Amino acid sequence: MGKQKNQITKTEKLDSRTKWTYSIGAVGRDMAYAMVSMFLITYIQYTMKLTVAQFSAISGIIIVCLIWDAFNDPLMGIIIENSKLKHGKFRPWIITGAICNAIVISLLFSVRLQGWSFVVFFGFGYLLWGMTYTMNDIAYWGMLPSLTSNALERNSLATTMSVFSCVGQFIAAGAIPMLVAGNAVKAYRTVALVIACCFIVFQTLTFLGVKERPRDLQPQNEKLSLRDMFKIFARNDQLIVIGIGTLIFNVASGLLLIFGMNFFYFEFGYTKGGDLIFLFTVMYGLGTLLSQVVFPLLAKQFKRSTLLFATTCFIILGYIGLLLFDYVLPKNTILLNGIGFLIFFSQGLFNMVIVIMLNNTIEYDEYRYKERHDSIISAVRSFAVKLASAVNQGIVTLVLILSGIYAISQKITNLEILAGKGELEKTEVLERAASYIEQTSWKQTFELRLGMVVIPIVAILICYILIHKKYKIDEEMYENMVREINSKQNEGAKKLK
Repeated sequence: MGKQKNQITKTEKLDSRTKWTYSIGAVGRDMAYAMVSMFLITYIQYTMKLTVAQFSAISGIIIVCLIWDAFNDPLMGIIIENSKLKHGKFRPWIITGAICNAIVISLLFSVRLQGWSFVVFFGFGYLLWGMTYTMNDIAYWGMLPSLTSNALERNSLATTMSVFSCVGQFIAAGAIPMLVAGNAVKAYRTVALVIACCFIVFQTLTFLGVKERPRDLQPQNEKLSLRDMFKIFARNDQLIVIGIGTLIFNVASGLLLIFGMNFFYFEFGYTKGGDLIFLFTVMYGLGTLLSQVVFPLLAKQFKRSTLLFATTCFIILGYIGLLLFDYVLPKNTILLNGIGFLIFFSQGLFNMVIVIMLNNTIEYDEYRYKERHDSIISAVRSFAVKLASAVNQGIVTLVLILSGIYAISQKITNLEILAGKGELEKTEVLERAASYIEQTSWKQTFELRLGMVVIPIVAILICYILIHKKYKIDEEMYENMVREINSKQNEGAKKLK
């Protein structure tokens, strides 16, 4: 076990207002992100009458936009690094991105064109969603490591922020499935407007409350270029390793959430499935939230390498249980929720470890090259998340179309459209939707489950092996780097006096 002895100096101590307003701001932004990342494709699948070609085109647009957005993240990092604005390096981009993104979210869930006209509108809308969210996302995450380099303070801040992030995700992921079935068109529109407003309100709190620290090691008259960005990435071998690991982990962890509603609808029925999604989401919220709470305690007692190994084992165990559910294991909802809790709790811990590892590459770069680029290096996390989302979108689309699940869901779409026009009552929608789902074959639901389970198991194994073999910034090395960085900064300050 490796207990941390990192002392907090006055210069590294976070003031309470900064810590809490930064962290609480995560509620609104993660509600907004969950709304789009988890439910936009489901909204389209179950409320828009689209051919297989049109649905495939929508998925293709999402993939292309996410790939573009992934590469756009580091570019946004350059823009932020070069910013010399009145209200700081990060805060103006945080609030601007939040307002613009909230408007786009409202339009994506409200504008209802038909056929290829909707596909064209969606292409522009989704591109704008990604670019406006990037403004907020890169600035928000780039601010975190800039606020403190102390390991204990950084762990505490990352944990507190992640707790509120979980709260935001839980609110959106838990409420939406319960509200939409049988009246999906109107329900999605209303929820989108509410969440968009929450995004603006919570990020305004961050904008007004956070006090940025002047830590820019970049000369005032120097501007970073695209070439500089690639140089920063290429020279930091540890950033490359943990960046690839973050990408693979997000592929593994994202599929269960994206497949979730289809899994519950087709395993338990359109009505009961929607209710059970809420319970499963509670497990998601509790598991992820508890992982954030206990992480600082575990980080004081165990090395990150130990935590990675343990969580990898538990994640794989959970996915195996999900694969065997109703085939070898009994079809019991308590058991299912227990499996979900194990997966989400373990993934939450795994994610916290790699977030800290990625942030620590900022000091690694500063230690080796005497430069600090919080926004550019932090953008790698967002890059990995969005590139993983593109991969996941391709996987989900293929599974839904090839298994025949999409064709069945389009029958339900017809019912939801009629309900949105007031031509069908909610009870009739639910009854007829249930009859369509009952016609699904065992082979179709098994193919859905394979995509949801097998790929995550393989991905999490690859991620663990890569980090275990190639990542070398352990607790001792990090403390030594920070100690030497602070020592040189103090020496430089004395010479200036």
